[in-house]
Amino acid sequence: MSHVGRHWLLERLDSMLSEPLRNSAPTDLIRHRIMVGAACFLTLINVVFVLRSISTNALPLGSIIAGLGYLGTLLLARGARTPSLPAMVLLVTLGIGHVSSVFVNPNPAGGAHAIGMLLPALAVYLAGPRLGLSITLLLFAALGVAHPYYREQIGIDVSAITASTIWFGHVFAGLCFVGSWGLGSLHSTARSAAQASLERTLKELRESESKLNSVIESTDDLVVSLDREGRLLTANSAARDIYLRRAGIVLEPGQLLFQHDTPEARKLWEARFAQVIQGQRLRLEQTYEEGGARLVIDISMHPIAGADGRVVGATLFGRDVTARREAETRLGEMHRTLVDVSRQAGMAEVATGVLHNVGNTLNSVNISTSLVTDRLRQSRVSGLAKAANLLREHVSDICSFLAHDAQGQKLPAYLIAVSDQLLDERDALLQEMRSLGESVEHIKSIVSMQQKHARAAGAVEQVVVPQLIDEALRLHAVSFERLGIRVERHYAEVPAIYLDRHKLLQILINLLSNARHALMDSAKQDKRLGIQVRHEPDTGHLLIEVEDNGIGIAPENLARMFTQGFTTKKTGHGFGLHISALAAAEMDGRLACSSQGPEQGATFTLELPINREEQ
Repeated sequence: MSHVGRHWLLERLDSMLSEPLRNSAPTDLIRHRIMVGAACFLTLINVVFVLRSISTNALPLGSIIAGLGYLGTLLLARGARTPSLPAMVLLVTLGIGHVSSVFVNPNPAGGAHAIGMLLPALAVYLAGPRLGLSITLLLFAALGVAHPYYREQIGIDVSAITASTIWFGHVFAGLCFVGSWGLGSLHSTARSAAQASLERTLKELRESESKLNSVIESTDDLVVSLDREGRLLTANSAARDIYLRRAGIVLEPGQLLFQHDTPEARKLWEARFAQVIQGQRLRLEQTYEEGGARLVIDISMHPIAGADGRVVGATLFGRDVTARREAETRLGEMHRTLVDVSRQAGMAEVATGVLHNVGNTLNSVNISTSLVTDRLRQSRVSGLAKAANLLREHVSDICSFLAHDAQGQKLPAYLIAVSDQLLDERDALLQEMRSLGESVEHIKSIVSMQQKHARAAGAVEQVVVPQLIDEALRLHAVSFERLGIRVERHYAEVPAIYLDRHKLLQILINLLSNARHALMDSAKQDKRLGIQVRHEPDTGHLLIEVEDNGIGIAPENLARMFTQGFTTKKTGHGFGLHISALAAAEMDGRLACSSQGPEQGATFTLELPINREEQ
């Protein structure tokens, strides 16, 4: 039978069923269709038999009753909510018809035996094992017991041997009815168990599918599943929305996912998909342009393995990272700006140290200048000038003036005294001028060092760390001397390392400045600043430790020391240590601090890699 014919037949059978029966489970619907189909077939056969009987002038009352039973089955099937009643009507009609034909016909036809064996199985199939057993027992009672008794009573069998054989045959046939029912019940029970297991499995599968769909639909990420040929199997709403928004494509199962791209892009996607089908996993970023706006998607592609381990498809996960990439771009710009600001702040810190030390040195210059000025103002040179004028007046009688004049007699002793005093003044002035020259030379060296480091900003070069520390200390030398700060140096033998000289100097000056402030605010008389340089072979790092015995750091402030804007100074801006930590990180290093608490001093440790290649 063709597909169209089968479809037409099923539609006709379904039209004879009530709506509840039509909406039953597929296996139950099959039984319902067989029930009405059997009723229709038996009605047709019954009509043919009635017409034949009428043509022979016989009135087939039993066939008419049976026909009414078959029609009743069809009418009940049209309005029943359950199949039990129409099935029982059909089975009872069949049973009565079969039993009647056996009783009426003294020599039943062979087909009657087939119907007898079919009835129990059909009863189990249509009405279930319990009701089928009732039909089977009725058949057993009617055909296995009542029928042979009936034959004896009407005298059809006269021989005792023949009668016992008849009884045995009928009882054996009844037992066969029960056996037929048993086989049908066993099949029905097995089929029901299999159907229940199938339904449970389908229910669990639907629940799992529902949960999976719920998980897939709850994410904003793109989730797409493809078969081996790249055809779409499933796609969540996020994937459908982004395809619809990007290219006006409505994703449908079965379509090739990459067919709407340009030939170049499609070829690239096919190559990637081929790699995934071979068992590889891919992670990539794809950028699309949408009306002048950029769309960046982070894509992961994973193979799907079947039960035999063979790749049967692929999953594609995508995440819109446009906002993150834009934020990273802005963050990079902010970082570059911050680096520039930190470099400027470092230069300003160096310049501040330079100006501070230049200012301290200029105080010494002013003192030396004032002393020289006072000495010159108090000099006996003016008395010597008076003596010279006196000699000039008596140049014509110099001998008589020196020998007989009272002033002339005192003049040689006066000149000797003035000469001695001028020599002392000269030595003192020379000493002050040497001090003044040293101060000016110190200013010159400080300015020259600042200019050298300013030119080196941003350049990576080989740096001898102890030497750079000494240069940083020289910037604070005058301040440390005036405050009575004792500097202790402990330099181990360490190799020169490649780094940005300016960044390291910036960090050192900031740490020394903080230590100076901590010692200034401390009431201790013994102010000590220790600097240690050592090598850590286990980590391959160089450590610079700046330790002071100043005011220390409170425990609650330790974790915030390198936070931007945090400061414990009254006039601080909270920028120095934050910039120093950033500069250390840019050199692949780390800046840390520790303290036992207030008035216990503090230690700042700068950790730098030794084997850092020159850039």
